Amino acid sequence: MTMPEVAQERLQHSLTEHVPRYAVILHNDDVNSMEHVVDALLKSVPTLSDQDAVRVMMEAHEQGKAVVTVCPLETAEFYRDRLLTFSVGASIEPA
Repeated sequence: MTMPEVAQERLQHSLTEHVPRYAVILHNDDVNSMEHVVDALLKSVPTLSDQDAVRVMMEAHEQGKAVVTVCPLETAEFYRDRLLTFSVGASIEPA
């Protein structure tokens, strides 16, 4: 690693240690189709791949809830709110 890469990695690690992390939780429901939930996940959380969205949806379907992603509070609130606009049950909790 070059010095700038090392410095960047240290900065990211430092920020991660000091910024509280929150889990975005997807809740299962009996109203929305699986396809709708996967579509809502993909439109709401841009870091998810198609495979990740299907995996999260299936886990919520089978277990009642699933962690979509873990991120800083503002981002978690944004993702939760986006999911809610699709009438998909979502919440956040400290990670």
